[in-house]
Formats: sequence, C-alpha cells, structure tokens
Amino acid sequence: MDAAPRPPRAARPAPRAAAAAALLGACHPGPTAVVTLLVAGLAVASGRGAGAVLLATAAVLAGQLSIGWSNDAVDAARDLAAGRADKPVAGGAASAPGVLAAALVSAAVCVPLSLLYGPVAGAVHLVGVAGAWAYNLGLKATVFSPLPYAVGFGALPAFVALGAPGGSAPSWEVVAAAALLGVGAHLGNVLPDIADDLAAGVRGAPQRLGSGAVRLVLPVPLVAATVLLASRGPVGAGGAAVGAALTAAVAGAVAGRGRPRAPFLAAVLVAAVDVGLLLWRAAGG
Repeated sequence: MDAAPRPPRAARPAPRAAAAAALLGACHPGPTAVVTLLVAGLAVASGRGAGAVLLATAAVLAGQLSIGWSNDAVDAARDLAAGRADKPVAGGAASAPGVLAAALVSAAVCVPLSLLYGPVAGAVHLVGVAGAWAYNLGLKATVFSPLPYAVGFGALPAFVALGAPGGSAPSWEVVAAAALLGVGAHLGNVLPDIADDLAAGVRGAPQRLGSGAVRLVLPVPLVAATVLLASRGPVGAGGAAVGAALTAAVAGAVAGRGRPRAPFLAAVLVAAVDVGLLLWRAAGG
C-alpha cells in the first residue's frame, strides 16, 4: 500500500530575502519613510519638475537610510544589553558590521545625489546628515541632543528651496518651523525609551527632563511650528491648521502615558498639517 503523501512544508524565507528584510528593519523604516515623503511634499510645493522632485527625494532617502542604519549599528551593544530583541541587530537578524557597511554606502550615495540637486543646496543637506551622524556617535548622550534634530530638519526646506532655479533661501519662518518640528520629533521619539536610556547612561536633554516633563513640553515646539507657518496666511486657514496641530500634539502627549509611540505619531501628524499648509500656500490659497 502506498504511503500517504506528506503535506508540503511551509515555505521558509530565502536567506537573502530574510537578510534584506532584517536590513530594511534596521533603517528605522517609519521615520525614514515619513521624512522622505515630507521632503517630496516640500519639493512638490516648491513647484519643481518631476525630475527635480525625484532627485531631492532620492538624496534625502539615501541620507535617512544612512542615519537609521548608523544608529542601529552604533547602538547594537546598548540595545542588546537592554534586551531590545525587536531591533534586527540586537535580535541577531542582522550583523552590526553589515548594517554599518550599509550606512556608509548610503551616506556615500547621498553625497553626489545631494550635490547634483545643487551645490549650495547639497552642502546644506549634507550638514544636516552629518549632524544626525554626530547625534548617533555620541551627541545623543549630551544636553545638546535636540540640536542635530533642529539642524537636520531645518536643513530640509533650505535644501529644497536652494536647489530651485535662482537658489533663493526659504523664509526664516519655514526653516524655524522645520527646526521646531525636529525638536518635537526628538522628544517624541526618545520618550518611550527614557528609562532604558538612563539605565544605559544616556543622558540627553529628554532623559534629563524625565518622561513626565517631556510629555508636558512636547506639544510646545509642534504647535509653535504650525503657528509660524500659519502667520503669513489667511486667518481662517491658519487658525484651522493651528487647531488641528494643537489637538494632535496634546492628544499624543496625553496618550503617551499608555501608548509610548503616540507622541511620535502626533509629531508626524503635525508635520503633515504643516506640509499641507505649504502646499496650500504654493497653490495660491
């Protein structure tokens, strides 16, 4: 009697596919995607053509990939000590040398892409990327930890504007608003990990403030950014944008007590409101 056929085994991911997925997970895909899409929105709002929008977006994507990968590579030992098995390197799905190599390659790709968009614009963007690397390499553990976020985010609208024909800088309100969003993103991103960071000896500005104080302070830079952007537009639209930003920021700060990632999501929502304001203004609203 013939033996009954064996049921097929569940397909396992190919080693290369699993390695690629782990590498992708180590780049901080959420923040990387959000920042890249926001810059694409800024480029569209500036009226650039499709080629310029794609070039600016590719340069920022390369820079963000290098930032995310370098962060996980540098923090590998700390994440392992904290039991962060959710991170690919600490969980063993990716190697720290491999992730660092990916960070260096993407940083190298970022340089020509940024400069092709415009020499001055590219230099500004690369300063922002360098600041983020400085954060990963040690500045995160100092009282100056918000500074790289402020510089990096503030550089993004300047990068988009300076690469346009004529190369005029954006208004100070736009740059200041982007810098404030960066500070808010820093506070929201660090908030869930403050206890682990303190245990590991990381004492950046948010860690020194403590979780309760960070939740109270977090809405301030986010809403201030929207107020700056709304200051030059009609009262009705600006008021609606400020109201939406205030609601999102405060809701995120309150929800952060039980949902640690809520404040960062609130920062993303406020950034989306701000990009919407820019698009509306560019359309002549």
